[in-house]
Amino acid sequence: MRTRVKICCIGSPCEAELAIDAGADALGLVAAMPSGPGPIADELIADIAAASPPAISTFLLTSETSAASIAAHIDRTRPTTVQIVSHIAAGDAAELARLRPHIRRVQVIHVEGPRALDLIPAYSPFVHAFLLDSGRPGAATPELGGTGRTHDWSISAAFVAASPRPVFLAGGLDAGNVGEAIRRVRPFGVDVCSGVRRNGALDLTALSDFMHAVRAADES
Repeated sequence: MRTRVKICCIGSPCEAELAIDAGADALGLVAAMPSGPGPIADELIADIAAASPPAISTFLLTSETSAASIAAHIDRTRPTTVQIVSHIAAGDAAELARLRPHIRRVQVIHVEGPRALDLIPAYSPFVHAFLLDSGRPGAATPELGGTGRTHDWSISAAFVAASPRPVFLAGGLDAGNVGEAIRRVRPFGVDVCSGVRRNGALDLTALSDFMHAVRAADES
């Protein structure tokens, strides 16, 4: 099975074009966050989403936590997919599914330990996919992604095996480790931000190396 690739922290239409030309399946568009790299204005997110080809998924990364505020954020930016980076209440996940049934919904799970698997039944009835990341939502300044850290891939592999929904893997991935991550975790897709950026910009060499590493892992 071909591993899907989501290039996150896209900062401009030019970066979106570079990612698409490199073979990305999805673009991550980061809205306002309490911490982490890559946030851009909602107006720019809307522009990039509107200009992206139909075959490319555009992910709005939102830190909103209520169904109503997430729905409003979707309406302002018009992505194909919303990536919910906080562990929202299951009731809000259910309500969002009712409010915006036409939008693909991806729930981020921050893997801080084996209890991450306990969240599968809470969200799986209301989302289309999960994304495993290395944030610390309970920190004094919440970390909701873009940390550049890996987490325990054995927990991620157990999550993939238990989940009824497709699972993306994020957190500290780069060309040097993504092949091993794919072999160990067997995710539906991988997500990368800092691993393909240099000095704050999308780096063509790092991006190309990452894509080649993903395809080599698929072929093996």
